[in-house]
Amino acid sequence: MDDFSSASNKRKRRRGRKLKASPPSPDRSSPSPAPAPVPAPAPAAAGYRGRKPRRHEAPADADAARPPSPPRRGEPKPIANGGDAVAMAVSEASPASWDDVVRVVPCMDAVVKVFCVHTEPNFSLPWQRKRQYSSSSSGFIIGGRRVLTNAHSVEHYTQVKLKKRGSDTKYLATVLAIGTECDIALLTVGDDEFWEGVSPVEFGTLPALQDAVTVVGYPIGGDTISVTSGVVSRIEILSYVHGSTELLGLQIDAAINSGNSGGPAFNDRGKCVGIAFQSLKHEDAENIGYVIPTPVITHFIQDYEKSGEYTGFPILGIEWQKMENPDLRKSMGMKPDQKGVRVRRVEPTAPESGCLKPSDIILSFDGVDIANDGTVPFRHGERIGFSYLVSQKYTGEKALVKVLRDSKVHEFKIRLATHKRLVAAHVKGRPPSYYIVAGFVFAAVSVPYLRSEYGKDYEYDAPVKLLVKHLHAMAESPGEQLVVVSQVLVADINIGYEEIVNTQVLAFNGQPVKNLKNLVTMVENCKDEFLKFDLEYDQIVVLETKTAKAATQDILTTHCIPSAMSDDLKA
Repeated sequence: MDDFSSASNKRKRRRGRKLKASPPSPDRSSPSPAPAPVPAPAPAAAGYRGRKPRRHEAPADADAARPPSPPRRGEPKPIANGGDAVAMAVSEASPASWDDVVRVVPCMDAVVKVFCVHTEPNFSLPWQRKRQYSSSSSGFIIGGRRVLTNAHSVEHYTQVKLKKRGSDTKYLATVLAIGTECDIALLTVGDDEFWEGVSPVEFGTLPALQDAVTVVGYPIGGDTISVTSGVVSRIEILSYVHGSTELLGLQIDAAINSGNSGGPAFNDRGKCVGIAFQSLKHEDAENIGYVIPTPVITHFIQDYEKSGEYTGFPILGIEWQKMENPDLRKSMGMKPDQKGVRVRRVEPTAPESGCLKPSDIILSFDGVDIANDGTVPFRHGERIGFSYLVSQKYTGEKALVKVLRDSKVHEFKIRLATHKRLVAAHVKGRPPSYYIVAGFVFAAVSVPYLRSEYGKDYEYDAPVKLLVKHLHAMAESPGEQLVVVSQVLVADINIGYEEIVNTQVLAFNGQPVKNLKNLVTMVENCKDEFLKFDLEYDQIVVLETKTAKAATQDILTTHCIPSAMSDDLKA
């Protein structure tokens, strides 16, 4: 709208206010002249009778009747809290009628507040747990009497409660499934009263760039619902912080704060297009939030419905290299019309190890050609990493992989699976494993263990050798673990060994250590005179067998430790 028309509209609105009738002045002897007739306002919608016309009703002039322009990128729309906020969001996104607004409002009632009491395990002292704490987040009701929220919202839960919008009652919830990789959890409530008068959220399709989105939830622990609005600014494979995985994600410019986790993101039609789950905190970036899109949500729900439990997202157990260099392609025997990626390594425990080999060129996955940079076509004018195709499959399904090997094309039917890393990204709610003998505390390394020992910046503070194993090492056999001496509980029998901390155990009495349970079995069944542990950096620990086993119980009593090993190792 130009400056002239804007000023004109302001004058019109001022004149309209002056035309209102005012009460007669008491010192006047004659009545005031009758005011000019005022055009009748547009009829109010049901429930608003007698109120002043709102700005989303029919405007009085032609310029105001024009549909509002879409919000600029990076400029959130000013939206208030409550049900009226969604009406305003819809009216700003498109010239919607009141009927459209009424269809969107029920989705707000499906958004719930999630209260969780967490009791996290203590990986540094694995025989006990940390002090419990409470958190609040968001969730929303879907079909089948179920509620969706984030996995990190209910991680290590002791109790979960849900509260509906406008209600003063908290209902006990049951956790049905936790998808660690995709950061989604599925809940339900046994009380029938919880489901009364609430319509489940309906899912929409994957939005396009610059589509308007509205994030609804309970950020910063607020008791009333909050609405923020923005647009989709990017669609790509994102790093899921909680799951330590890479899946499809949406980047939006709406604010996502603590407590928004698990809340739905609606499009301008009132359909859910994702779940808010993380944001970018950086000094050079503002208002960058991330949303789990509907393809990932649908995969999680269908995976649970198929087997009654969450089985995870399959991955291709390989490391690959781009083939953008023309000399590299020529040396690998690729023709000018052939494109693909080179296999660097194959995980020995993955099903792919039976057919794929290093230096194979993967040309296509399930009939979709892979480019030299590892991308595949994705909607009009977009490309995305080919791992997206893998993540769309389900655990146990087969995929057709076309491979170039020695200048010949081969096709393999590969059964996809979820692979366990040498250093596990999660313990999935289970307590950590440990084994104690003569004051030596043995544990299996995992990402939560590293975070407990070295803090959230463990990738910078942990020992280099542990980080190399975490980032690059592959398990050579199923169930293989990285076993370390976590610490040494000081006693007379272990004098001189006190400074050993987080050092890998390579072998016991000359036998390689495959995992923690394997170490426990060998030590417990040892008939030799000495217990000899070979550690990294060419260190050795030697203890007399009888003395060590006898001293173990005294050490446990001194440090108030209930057992020499975790329950999962007792067999």
